[in-house]
Amino acid sequence: MKPVYRVMLISFLCLLLTFLSLGFGEISLSPAETCHYLYLALTLPEGNGMVGQDVLQFIRLPHLVLSFFIGAGLAVCGAVMQAVMKNPLADPYLLGISSGASLGAVLAIALGIGMIGSFDGIGAAAFLGAGLVSLLILLISSISGKGEGLTLLLAGFALNAACSAAVSFFVTVVADTSKTRSIQFWMMGNIRADSWMAIGILAILVTAGCFYFFSQRRILDLMLMGDDLSLTMGQKLSTYRKVYIAVMALLVGAVVYMSGMIGFVGLIIPHGVRLLVGSSHGRLLPLAALTGGTFLCWADILGRNAISGLELPVGVMAALAGSPFFLWMLISGKQVRR
Repeated sequence: MKPVYRVMLISFLCLLLTFLSLGFGEISLSPAETCHYLYLALTLPEGNGMVGQDVLQFIRLPHLVLSFFIGAGLAVCGAVMQAVMKNPLADPYLLGISSGASLGAVLAIALGIGMIGSFDGIGAAAFLGAGLVSLLILLISSISGKGEGLTLLLAGFALNAACSAAVSFFVTVVADTSKTRSIQFWMMGNIRADSWMAIGILAILVTAGCFYFFSQRRILDLMLMGDDLSLTMGQKLSTYRKVYIAVMALLVGAVVYMSGMIGFVGLIIPHGVRLLVGSSHGRLLPLAALTGGTFLCWADILGRNAISGLELPVGVMAALAGSPFFLWMLISGKQVRR
């Protein structure tokens, strides 16, 4: 099958699965009912007392939109990080961004910070933690005078170790059982669709970031070839790396603010898409966004419906679904299409 047809087929399947996810749950909705209630949600946003419409409009639709954009953002950042680091095992959290976010969230929980104005204090602290770690990585890279992937990776490992140690220290010091459980629940990831305004802001940031990285697809392709070859073609990649890391820090920080830590999406989705359409970022990035969004939508749905009366964190469901696929891919030795 030609690459363009493969891209169109995967895109259609992702959109179809995302739409069908709206009908899945304790109250099952057929595709026709889903379309009908979506129409009513748009024309009668205040609701009309119908159970099906209320469930779709006030519970499932916000969760679907939020989880889709979180998954899309993580998958695109994962694909970009793998190109920046020239490491197929890289993910958006590789450079210690996740540990910085965790440290910020743990400090907020330990200090009892709730809401800061209209913002969630824990999410805001996590966002600031992720941003500060990213700035430190860029500062270390600038001071060293090198922007190569190895320098960024070593700086990230050092900061990751420091933040992880600080997180372990505060978790040990905090003796309050409820706070410890809050820390653990946040670090496992949780989709909180509380405000359409917050969801809209995240959607705008993720969409803008995806379009920006798509506009950089040729530079990302050059990064896969290496710095030496890129220099012969007149491109110095160190500056691009720093800019990309700054943009990824903004996206990952926004995602962490809304959902906590969700792993595996930024690692396995780019891998799976590469197996289908190759390494060209012109095809990889759009499909990674669609596939990552669809994957996390279903991970969220399964987490809320797998066990009656119990909601599993979406990060747990993503890991349960993603780890077998990743192991299968390693064992089978699947080759990436060119």
